Amino acid sequence: MAVTVVGSVAFDSLETPFGKRDRVLGGAATHFSLAASFFTDVYVVGVVGDDFGDEELTVFAARSVNVDDLERVPGARSFHWSGRYEDDMTVAHTLDTQLNVFADFDPELSPQAASASVLFLANIQPDLQRRVRRQCREATIVGLDSMNYWIGSARESLIETMREVDVVTLNDAELRMLTGEPNLARAARKLRDLGPRVALVKQGPYGACMFTEDGFFSIPAYPLETVIDPTGAGDSFAGGCFGYLDSLGDPDPPDDAFRAAAVYGSVLASFVVEDFGSERLQRLEEDEISARFAEFKRMMTFGEPARA
Repeated sequence: MAVTVVGSVAFDSLETPFGKRDRVLGGAATHFSLAASFFTDVYVVGVVGDDFGDEELTVFAARSVNVDDLERVPGARSFHWSGRYEDDMTVAHTLDTQLNVFADFDPELSPQAASASVLFLANIQPDLQRRVRRQCREATIVGLDSMNYWIGSARESLIETMREVDVVTLNDAELRMLTGEPNLARAARKLRDLGPRVALVKQGPYGACMFTEDGFFSIPAYPLETVIDPTGAGDSFAGGCFGYLDSLGDPDPPDDAFRAAAVYGSVLASFVVEDFGSERLQRLEEDEISARFAEFKRMMTFGEPARA
């Protein structure tokens, strides 16, 4: 069993109400792979420049993430994103995007990465997502993430790609934009009508919800007293979710498995926002995950007292 994730490995320069950090390790594939590594083996597929050094590679090695498919381009620079958050930190304002080596990213997966049982297509160009999907014929669970840019500029290609996956993760604004439906439940049904079995809808500080054929499931956000940086929360959510699903070893998991997976995803997301970039994930311990999962269960469970 293993998960393969394809996406960005980057440096982020971040500004939040709690401070600034320059060139911290980030990117969708980074956050996903670190989160998923607590549950299963992970192959990360991406591209970096020669400014990506041994210090950064050590972060992946510490979590036993396989980087054989992380291409390093000599004489080039890695993807770099700069962003700033307002006080409520629900919207990121992009200050600068330098695609660098990521502009020409078009991977040919190794046999090991291509044979993973679970595949996650992080936020990249839909045509590229589809090409990667078709390299991974053995994957029994395939997830996809996207964003408003691709919904607006490559809509038909994105829809075609969605027809080839099992799970789509979008935030609520992206889901409404894709479907043209303001009601979240109806929007999720329209998304599932395209082919995916599961619609996982991220709602930022309000948690997440999941829609399947059997109904819907709502997960609250963990009530944190300190939120430093929300960058990577959605990718860490996906990493926890798909990493847990792979750990079950079930090629066709039931709805209960997806519910537990979504909670584990929320657990991982709740940790990553406690520090800048991926730094909280880098020092996270398994017993912390178990303890917070138990807190989620207590938070989401209630009884009804007997009436007098």
